[in-house]
Amino acid sequence: MSLLRRKSLDSVTVHEAGRRLVPTLSWPHLIALGIGAIVGTGIYTLIGVGANLAGPAVLISFAIAGAVCACAALAYAELSTMMPAAGSAYTYSYSALGEVFAWVVGWSLILEYSLVVSTVAVGWSGYFVGFLEWIHTQFGIDITLPAALAAGPHVAGGFINLPAIIITWLVALMLMAGTKESATLNAILVVFKLIALAVFVAVALPAFDPANLQPFMPYGFAKSLGSDGVERGVMAAAAIIFFAFYGFDAISTAAEETKNPARDLSIGIIGSMIGCTIVYVLVALAAVGAMSYAVFGHSAEPLALIMRELGSPKAAMFIGVVAIIALPTVLLAFLYGQSRIFFVMSRDGLLPRGLSKVNARTGTPVATTLFTAVVVSALAGVARLDEIAALANAGTLAAFTAVGICLVVLRVREPNRERSFRTPLAFVVGPLAALGCIYLFISLPHTTQLYFLIWNVVGLMLYFLYSRRNALIAK
Repeated sequence: MSLLRRKSLDSVTVHEAGRRLVPTLSWPHLIALGIGAIVGTGIYTLIGVGANLAGPAVLISFAIAGAVCACAALAYAELSTMMPAAGSAYTYSYSALGEVFAWVVGWSLILEYSLVVSTVAVGWSGYFVGFLEWIHTQFGIDITLPAALAAGPHVAGGFINLPAIIITWLVALMLMAGTKESATLNAILVVFKLIALAVFVAVALPAFDPANLQPFMPYGFAKSLGSDGVERGVMAAAAIIFFAFYGFDAISTAAEETKNPARDLSIGIIGSMIGCTIVYVLVALAAVGAMSYAVFGHSAEPLALIMRELGSPKAAMFIGVVAIIALPTVLLAFLYGQSRIFFVMSRDGLLPRGLSKVNARTGTPVATTLFTAVVVSALAGVARLDEIAALANAGTLAAFTAVGICLVVLRVREPNRERSFRTPLAFVVGPLAALGCIYLFISLPHTTQLYFLIWNVVGLMLYFLYSRRNALIAK
């Protein structure tokens, strides 16, 4: 039964000196952190990947992924205000389900955050390289990168994605400088990102052509294997597009650094989710209506491509420039979340305790941030965008499933516990979040499911060899 030992709800907020994070954030920081995490590669880049898998019916894929995430967001809002500590779904699972489940969730979150940062870095690199090529075309200034340094080895002539590596380290260094300073800069960049998407909608929506929506669902609804060996369909796209919606879970990792968590966490999580859903629906509708999905479906910079094809090179340049400047807000949010997951698992003894030291000057866990930067920059330098996005989704879906279950378990076990935010229809929302995530997981490519299984087998080996006997709760 030691596998199911649980941390009490009261103990998750009690920490020893030198291993406490400093509360410096308020709800505007949290909403900006959430929007900064959610509005990024998913809409700037993966809209093309999703359209290639579902055709114009990618609109339905967005709706399905958004609905599942909305249920998960409501569950996160209640649990984060009950347990205002770093760790997100890992912490909730430790208190509700038991240690071995917490380990699997934490291990899955490590996969999620590491791969998200890598995915966004690769997406940013696509826009950066495209921008350099645009400068060369418009002004004759040749500052383009050699092909070997502009992409990983999966691309012909590519060797390593140098821009992806550089941007990862720049964001990591910014995070190490201080949480509040990073969050403030993030908020400013988020405003520019939303302005760029508004410009895209303003230019593309008037060019809406209903003919571009036909055939609306060329690959069907359920996931199916095409003759080219690619799994397509509305649900196959939704399982990838799901990447575009999550990010609000990064807010829950900031619980311990929030000044008024009882109020601000629910505002940040739900506010960012509602705002981003509206933005996504408008951008996706404008994109698939303005141009055939077959044209932009394979582009590394689909929104900028649509602008150029519509005869608006200045708008394309603006979107490209803002993507270069503002996409790092997603890197910041998820690199921040990753370092906090490492930090709290280390503080609990499941990972080496040295990782949970907090820098006395900046109040940040420098060691975990450095370690995360090394891992994700190495991965971003060689990985394919679609493959790592799908695998990141697998880790997130596991965490969201656990959160839906935790919501129901704690409503039954702790019915009288004070809840500053109560999820409406919790016994409906929790199961819907869990079942929706399981269905999306089934819709992921089979190779992705296999890699996820291998990842967790390795993780469980580490748990039984090291973490189980070193966990502080066992001492």
